[in-house]
Amino acid sequence: MYYTAEYLSPLGKLLLACDGKAVTGVWFEGQKYFARTLAGEAACGGHDPLMIRLRDFLDRYFAGEQPPPDLPLDPAGSAFQKSVWAKLLQIPYGRVTTYGAIANALSEERGAAVSARAVGGAVGRNPISILIPCHRVIGAGAKPTGYAAGLTVKQALLALETQGRAACTDD
Repeated sequence: MYYTAEYLSPLGKLLLACDGKAVTGVWFEGQKYFARTLAGEAACGGHDPLMIRLRDFLDRYFAGEQPPPDLPLDPAGSAFQKSVWAKLLQIPYGRVTTYGAIANALSEERGAAVSARAVGGAVGRNPISILIPCHRVIGAGAKPTGYAAGLTVKQALLALETQGRAACTDD
């Protein structure tokens, strides 16, 4: 059993999902892979304590604050995807990194080559937008590339976090 709720953000409607113990999904309406990890019966989660905390986090985030990342997360995905998403959680608020930098870090950890393309595939399938900050990953040359909810949303999220100052790249 999981709970869902809608959230009206300044960038569009979000679908929120949790299982009562952890956040399992945050998707912009119409984004690629929208709600693909949801299966089974859903209940309205408007009064679930975790859903209330998630809404508070999003309220604060969209108000330009840097809310503490203290919500439990449980994204559904492969072991490789989860390893990429773990790297996304290490990108500081207001900063960006590249697909290549993540691929290099994973290659070093694994002792085997990981391609930036493979990282991009995993980033694009991130089921917990904003909280697992896939919007903080850019292409080589500091170009904002690819985002399941569209480049306009990605650029708006980056602008919200940097609030007029240049984003720093961690390569």
